[in-house]
Amino acid sequence: MVLKTFNVQEAVYEQFSRFCKSRGMSMSKQVEMFMESLVEEEPEAKKEYLEKLERIRKGKFIKVVSFAERYGL
Repeated sequence: MVLKTFNVQEAVYEQFSRFCKSRGMSMSKQVEMFMESLVEEEPEAKKEYLEKLERIRKGKFIKVVSFAERYGL
């Protein structure tokens, strides 16, 4: 692990800090994951997401012309 310094706008830093704290996340880990997602050729999450999306697309669906008519609303 290395310690690096980056320049960011104070307002952006504060907003991101609050965002991470409210969700119990580590700011540095979030930045690291973001950087990894940019440099990986095909991240695992992307592959898994595309496979899941393909399964959803092939699913069985009910054609609903009018929601209210179909469900008596």
